[in-house]
This record gives sequence, C-alpha cells and structure tokens, in this order.
Amino acid sequence: MSFTVIIPARLASTRLPNKPLADIHGLPMIVHVARRAALSQARQVVVATDAPEVQAACAAHGVQALLTRADHVSGSDRLAEACEQLGLDGRELVVNVQGDEPLIAPAMIDACASLLGQREDCVMATVGHALDAATEFANPNVVKLVTDARGTALYFSRAPIPWWRDGSPDAPGFKPGSVLRHVGLYAYHAGFLRRFPGLAVSPLEQIESLEQLRVLWHGERIAVHISADKPGPGVDTPEDLERVRQLMPKLGG
Repeated sequence: MSFTVIIPARLASTRLPNKPLADIHGLPMIVHVARRAALSQARQVVVATDAPEVQAACAAHGVQALLTRADHVSGSDRLAEACEQLGLDGRELVVNVQGDEPLIAPAMIDACASLLGQREDCVMATVGHALDAATEFANPNVVKLVTDARGTALYFSRAPIPWWRDGSPDAPGFKPGSVLRHVGLYAYHAGFLRRFPGLAVSPLEQIESLEQLRVLWHGERIAVHISADKPGPGVDTPEDLERVRQLMPKLGG
C-alpha cells in the first residue's frame, strides 16, 4: 500500500491563535502531528500551509511543507493545491490528517488508506467509532454518522442520528455503542481531490456545515472504517492544548 499524508495547517484560528505553532514540550504542534503521521505506512508526509512561519517551523525540524494560497475556503481545497504541487497521479491515495491531532494513531491512518484501496466503488474513506455517552450524542459539535450494510456512509449529521422512537425519558433515542461518531480523517484518490473544489456546494452541507455532505449530495460514495479505538483528543482551545500537553509524556511524547 502506497499513500501520501497531507496535513493542512492554517495559521488563523479564532479559539487558539497560531495553533499550528503551539508549543508542546518544545516542539510546534504541527511537527508532532507530522511525526505521528510518519509512523504510519505513508511513503511521504507533507504539510500544506498558508503561512511562511509554519513552513519555516516545519523546515527547522525536517518536515516537508508546501506554501499554498491563503484564500482557500476549506482544507480540501488546500489539499487539492498540494496534490498539484506534488504532481500526484490521479489514482494515488492521499490521506488528510488534521493539523490539530498530535495524538493521531498511525494505525488509524493506515486503516483508512487501506480501506479506500479496497473499495473501488468509493471516492473517499473516513473513520467512525462507537459513541457511548448520551451527552456526546446530543452535542452538535460531535458529528454522528450512519452507514449501510457494507459500511458505506449514508449520512453525517450534527443532530442525534439514528433516533430511537421509543428511547428512555432520561436519554431519549440513545443506546450506548449503537451510534457512530465521525472522526475527521479522510482518504481520497488524488484525482477526486482535485475535482472536489469544482463540485457545487450542496444545501445539506450549508445546513450542517459539514463538507463531506457535498460528496454524498453529488452521488459519490464514502467508505467508513469502524475503529475499535477512539482517537486521542484534538486541539481546538487553550484547555485542549493543556490536556494534550499532559497526555503526551504518558504516550512517550
């Protein structure tokens, strides 16, 4: 299996300014992410950023980084430009690892890429895991997903799905372990990734603010790897950053 990991890294962040450069035990967070991704089977790991400061920080620690346009609307648009800069063939596999996931499991990256390689009927693959807390089921910041019998995505939503009509009064519609939480890890064929920015934005995508719904809206398929393990926490806020700093030594830095 051969694939490229591309890590989009945008410097601007409302909740945590300069997030890719946030210090975790003496290294910028983006470097930690790249080093974790390098433990996967990827043949190369590349950061795609809009900021010379991020590119310089990566270069200082031996991480390849491309400077991309600053006006990209989404991470997928940034990845599409990176594919062009790297000259990737349309059938090559690309895995999008988020730049705020310094605890990403290399095995999860491999599983996502491997699944897409096996599913000729799909243009993308992603990851889900069993959700076991009613509070997360009701939380719109926790994206849920449902699949068909083959593990192909039917829908992604911030709403509680699927909904049990006869749920209990204290947690209506929730049964632990029977709901899938979406993990924002994606594998693509480079050709589809280049084509994605040209697809019309879908009404569902606008309502839910979930970019992957554009893929389903246009009739394409997304394969879902069901992980037995939960991903490590990502970093969106200063509190998240402190939690990750505390966890990193426990996992060997």
